[in-house]
Amino acid sequence: MAQKRPRTIQIFLPTGDPAGIRIAEQTTSIIRLIEVPRSEMAEFGKMPEAKQVGLYFLIQGDGKDELYVGQSGDVGNRLMQHHKDEKKDWERALVLVSLTNNLTQTHVLYLESLSIEKAKSCQRYELINGNGGQKPHTPIPLKADCDEIHETGSLLLATLGYPIFEPLTEPSKDKAEQTFVCSRAGVDAKGIYTSEGMVVLKGTSAPMTTKRKTQQQFFKRRDELLAKGVIAEQGGRFVFTRDYLFQTPSGASSFLLLASSNGWVDWKSPQGVTLHDHQGRNLESVTEEAL
Repeated sequence: MAQKRPRTIQIFLPTGDPAGIRIAEQTTSIIRLIEVPRSEMAEFGKMPEAKQVGLYFLIQGDGKDELYVGQSGDVGNRLMQHHKDEKKDWERALVLVSLTNNLTQTHVLYLESLSIEKAKSCQRYELINGNGGQKPHTPIPLKADCDEIHETGSLLLATLGYPIFEPLTEPSKDKAEQTFVCSRAGVDAKGIYTSEGMVVLKGTSAPMTTKRKTQQQFFKRRDELLAKGVIAEQGGRFVFTRDYLFQTPSGASSFLLLASSNGWVDWKSPQGVTLHDHQGRNLESVTEEAL
């Protein structure tokens, strides 16, 4: 995870299309990250970076929750092989290269192995690699360079909307102070509200069925997370096997209740203060300090 400090990130649109190829750089670094839609593979093949040694990430599925990590001495050619394989279901490639073209096969082999390890640890994406990569013998100076490259790459990925290596919650903060609970209709849930949404914590549980009027979409979503192993059925309830991010508090509480819900009201602090009122108090304290 990149250290949280002020940074300047430059994003360049070579075709002028914000949905097309995007190139991200930190102004003080020689690392460049190129986002390539699958539809723009031919355009990427014309770029000089396509001939470089590079690390790449393939994002698969509509929900952007499946990930493949790879590396190559000729990254453009390798991506074309993936593109021609009709069994490969991916929509966007993210390619990490050096502005000075000084990455070696040892660099990217180490970075591939490290990226797979970190992605598994963060559990944001379902990793579909068949193995853990080949971590080569890496001298200490080269390892230090790779760790710095990985940190910069993590920042650039998150800036473009792919926080592959970002923990769901801040490990430095006290979880007890951030935790909210949802306890309606037999739900026994704990969650942490972050800048990305509501993280439902491992061990949270809720009934598999509900007597309330509901829509099929809620059961469909429940079954999807069951199939992925995010939740497991235990004694007529589903239980979260790991922390899981919902984009909104209402999305999280609706999933748990299997029905429409206002998460700003249904999530409460252990003292019974709603998330809405809790956030309001924080805003009031900031306003008072500014006066």
